Amino acid sequence: MEPKPASTVLLLRGTSPWEVLMMRRPGGAEFAPGAHVFPGGSQHAEDHRFEDPFKAAAVREVFEELGILLARSRRGFARAADCDRVRWRLQHGVGFNMALAEAGLEPAFDRLAYFANVITPIQLSRRFDTRFYIARLPAGQEVHPQPGEVDAWLWVNPVQAARDMGFNMVFATRRILEEVAADPDAGRLIAKVRRRRRIRAVTPIVRISEDGKFSVVVPS
Repeated sequence: MEPKPASTVLLLRGTSPWEVLMMRRPGGAEFAPGAHVFPGGSQHAEDHRFEDPFKAAAVREVFEELGILLARSRRGFARAADCDRVRWRLQHGVGFNMALAEAGLEPAFDRLAYFANVITPIQLSRRFDTRFYIARLPAGQEVHPQPGEVDAWLWVNPVQAARDMGFNMVFATRRILEEVAADPDAGRLIAKVRRRRRIRAVTPIVRISEDGKFSVVVPS
């Protein structure tokens, strides 16, 4: 199965310590049902109107799932009223790009710091080529979860979540969380991410033992 291009975003709030926004997928979801994930999803046709469809998908998915809008106008960065305006237009059948344009907004791609690329193991039937981004929570905005797509949401300390094996996460989510949890200062973490010049795509491998147990490993 050819992996679908996808994007996901780690939204951070606070400085030191900081928290990351996570959501729990509904139990009946096609991908990772009941798991805690970062907001995101696969690319849509409208994302390809931009030079970087991965970032376009990231901005759109974060808003569609959790109502956080990474966009700006000539007046400044999007605030709660701008989010309400775009949300109202989406509810009336207007596409995301058109809703932004009507509100005088443009995606703030510069707010997204690209730091990881994970491709779903080849053994799985649903595969994604996912780029992970980090961004700060914009001032004056609040979470508005999308019914049906988000079962619950929470701000979580990355160190605590990474250590809690009872916190339901897929392999890639836990690995990414462990990576970012190593730096307790959000500003320093984002600055370090932005200095990266080359990001290697990682494809985990699923291994099945003789007794039927499986494990996921990342090739060195």
